[in-house]
Amino acid sequence: MNKLKPMLYLCACLIFWAGCTSEKEKPHEDDAATALLKRVVKDKADAFVIEYINPENGFDVFELESKNEKIVLRGNNGVAVASALHYYLKNYCQQELSWNDMEAELQEPLQIVATKVRKVTPYKYRYYLNYCTFNYTMAWWDWNRWQQEIDWMALNGINMPLALTGEEAIWRDVYHTLNFTDKELEAFFSGPSYFSWLWMGNIDGWGGPLPQHWMDTHKELQKKIVARERSLGMTTVLPAFTGHVPPTFAQKFPNAKLKKTNWDAGFNDVYILDAEDSLFEKIGAMFLEAQTKEYGTDHFYSADTFNENVPPTTDSTYLSNISEKVYRSMANTDPKAVWVMQGWMFHYNDEFWKPTQMQALFAAIPDDGMIVLDLYSESHPVWKTNQAYYGKPWIWNMLQNFGGNVSMFGRMAHVAADPAAALHDPQAGKLTGIGLTPEGNVQNPALFSLMLENVWRSEPIDVSDWLKGYARRRYGADNPSVVAAWNILEKTVYNGGLGEGGPESIIVARPTFERTGHRVLTKLDYDPTELVKAWELLVNVADSFRTNEGFNYDLTDVTRQVLANYASPLQQKIAQAYQKKDIAAFHTYSEEFLKLIDDLDTVVATRQEFLLGKWIADARSWGETDAEKNIYEFNARDLVTLWGDKNSELHEYSNRQWAGLLKDFYKPRWEQFFTEIEKDLKQHKKSSLPALEEKLKDWEWQWATKTGNSYAVEPIGNTVDIAKSIFAKYHDRILAADKK
Repeated sequence: MNKLKPMLYLCACLIFWAGCTSEKEKPHEDDAATALLKRVVKDKADAFVIEYINPENGFDVFELESKNEKIVLRGNNGVAVASALHYYLKNYCQQELSWNDMEAELQEPLQIVATKVRKVTPYKYRYYLNYCTFNYTMAWWDWNRWQQEIDWMALNGINMPLALTGEEAIWRDVYHTLNFTDKELEAFFSGPSYFSWLWMGNIDGWGGPLPQHWMDTHKELQKKIVARERSLGMTTVLPAFTGHVPPTFAQKFPNAKLKKTNWDAGFNDVYILDAEDSLFEKIGAMFLEAQTKEYGTDHFYSADTFNENVPPTTDSTYLSNISEKVYRSMANTDPKAVWVMQGWMFHYNDEFWKPTQMQALFAAIPDDGMIVLDLYSESHPVWKTNQAYYGKPWIWNMLQNFGGNVSMFGRMAHVAADPAAALHDPQAGKLTGIGLTPEGNVQNPALFSLMLENVWRSEPIDVSDWLKGYARRRYGADNPSVVAAWNILEKTVYNGGLGEGGPESIIVARPTFERTGHRVLTKLDYDPTELVKAWELLVNVADSFRTNEGFNYDLTDVTRQVLANYASPLQQKIAQAYQKKDIAAFHTYSEEFLKLIDDLDTVVATRQEFLLGKWIADARSWGETDAEKNIYEFNARDLVTLWGDKNSELHEYSNRQWAGLLKDFYKPRWEQFFTEIEKDLKQHKKSSLPALEEKLKDWEWQWATKTGNSYAVEPIGNTVDIAKSIFAKYHDRILAADKK
């Protein structure tokens, strides 16, 4: 009997060890990373082997090697494995995956990894998304589109995505519990294009009423999104209660301490429940409990009580108390709660948020209970002005885009160097991650690719060298003209200034004789004739890249930008003709301006990324009834034009140079303007520009409230052929205009 004890002990140990996770564990067939691999490389998936290893000191790690005639992808989670795959595709197969093309085309035999590669990220967190992205870009995405984006996140090492889809259903359920009826909530819930500003406490009701069907379908969509993100090893950031309550709240809770506030953008007042009111903690707990029941939690919560809203007092005690109450509304329900705060207000309202006020806000929160997003680091690194958020962990972010505008724009030199500089700066405090926080994405893919190169490295990037490799990967071949073109792009459009996003075209402005329009800034940070040189280089080699998706997108984008820039000197010729009362010149230049818009429309119509018709079709696809479809179409139209009613202060903020929008909104708006002005000139009558603007406002509102999508939902024409034709027409004309 005693002799059996060692054998029984050995058997027990063997069983225990067999049940443990080994350092190189192979995944199951339904593993999320395996499924991603199959989506990306298709029938070549069997040439890869996935294995899981341990993280290195709490940081994500991946390995890559060739073994037994297979490509071995190792990582401590799905994100790391996907990053290994992307590293292999970029560095061994010379292929760049992007929003424009997410499928690899691998040739056999596959490239061998001669020496094992091992990469450890220096950043615990790689954050992604801005509240606004969920509307300016993602408002109408379905599961297929979300799945593609999550794949893109994983391939690029992102592990901390903001997850806001379906939140309106949680709000509904909580307020139902508080005895609010659906009818009462109609005045609270905005339409789908405006959720971000509802969640941030800026507006109520605009674009509604919100159908129940939307809430139900997007609750299910959010469950898929967070499940997939978590299955790959991502840590989701969900919202918390910030005090925004329905406009009838005081009727049900007459003793509630409410603050009436206004965003100063032409919308009705909204009501914020004071965090010192006991109801705040109660509703906050109800919200987190309801949200956790439906979506689970990773204990990260976004809450921005004062986003573009100034607190009622600079008093330190007040700010500290409010901060502590907001945090406690999370932590009392979830003891592991971490408050993820957007640092936008410290830049946007910097006159209010002085060191005393910021320290008071942070002091009430334990250091391990908060992460601050330095939202605009590439242009306005707030962390340098406040001792790196006074000891709180923080994340360096690239913002880059405002309103989902499509301008070619970025600050490549800063994106390439500044994250590494901060990482090694002893004054950077608890820098714990990097991220992307654009208001709109699916634009300027080169800039985003460059930024994401920082994920697995701790040293600055040589931009010129990187661009050479990028061009080869994106277009599938080495070409000196392409490299020269990208060197010019780096020094022009990607050497941007400190303005809010890229310069816009005067085409998208409400008609004016001024050089800029309301929320349309046209001043370039570069010589536009230099961009023409890059355009010429791309056009001259276009036939060699006819079937390449990346090249076709870039050729479209550069052509679009050149024409958009040319609109400014042409518009000024019209203004000068008006001042001189030169009717013939006014007519000639205004006709040329209108034709320019037509040509711009024709160019961008060749790419689905620039189609108004697809935007509207995607919106309407969510509706069950015609009434619902029409609500969503209004949201889609209004967001990219008026951003409110006809008197909105935000009109043109989310302008887009899209096919359909150019020809059917911007062109007829300018056409009406030119017709009225020319008529006045012929009658020797002084034009009343304010009266004309009111007339145009009425027309804009009629356009925004139209229903029935009549715009193309698929690309029209061949990019290369059209770009070459446009180049032949405009090249000499643009250069001649610059010399005058």
